[in-house]
Amino acid sequence: MNNKLAFALLVILTTSLMGSSFAVGKIGMSYISPLLLIGMRFTLAGILMGAIVLILKRPHPKKLKDWLRILLIGAFQTTGVMGAIFLSLRTITAGESAILTFMNPLLVVVFGTLALGIQYRPVQWSGVLLGFIGVFVTMGGQLQAEVGTLLGFSSAVFWAVATLLIKQWGQRFDIWVLTAYQMLFGGILLLAGSLLLENTQLVINPASIFIVLWLAIPASIVQFAVWFFLLQNGNPGKVSAFLFLAPFFGIISGWLLLGEEIGFTLLAGGTMIFAGIFLVNWPDKRMAEAIPKEGI
Repeated sequence: MNNKLAFALLVILTTSLMGSSFAVGKIGMSYISPLLLIGMRFTLAGILMGAIVLILKRPHPKKLKDWLRILLIGAFQTTGVMGAIFLSLRTITAGESAILTFMNPLLVVVFGTLALGIQYRPVQWSGVLLGFIGVFVTMGGQLQAEVGTLLGFSSAVFWAVATLLIKQWGQRFDIWVLTAYQMLFGGILLLAGSLLLENTQLVINPASIFIVLWLAIPASIVQFAVWFFLLQNGNPGKVSAFLFLAPFFGIISGWLLLGEEIGFTLLAGGTMIFAGIFLVNWPDKRMAEAIPKEGI
């Protein structure tokens, strides 16, 4: 198997796992209440991945401040993002939730400019504009204030904030340690939220157990591991451009697993959002020339 084919297969694997978790999660909510389901998913994933990084003796933070930073990242990346996604699935389709969530690269440009003074190129701003127009089209040409729509958009906001926090603090941590413990802390916060905020539903049967294990292991640990492998062994700009495939797989899995309709506005708006994300991740030739051509 050549490098290009391996790269393509790994991209399809990780983005399909990202996207399909929306539909699988919606199925799981017929057995387990949303916050409890996602809390169980990430607490289990965090425990398993935490055990792996301990066995591998990956470097752990030594200062309380750094542990608090990981806790804050987990509060946004896992608790905020995933809590908003799964609550949105109660009232909107898996495809719509996936499209709204994966707007986060567009919001990173906006927040990065406003909060950190990061400068972006015109092609990236054109991607932001195209993406927001795509959201308007996806919602049927109306700015609907439905709870599910607002929650789906909120998940993108939380993800964008978490991305900027990782940009600021990520170099302090081993990436595998950061991933493990932000999932664990975020999962525990989700379990606490379930205890305080929702009428808990928990049906234990082979189907619900399979769904929790699927979401925790293939859709969390495997997906993260493959994604970070691609980022570490390829050009990050090139790899990130393929993130637009995840909402595509979210739409397809919603259609296959849940029988959700794929209307014209969803297709047209989704295509515009994907194109916008692609433009936002368009690599800078000057930077690309400065990066050694190694890896995949």
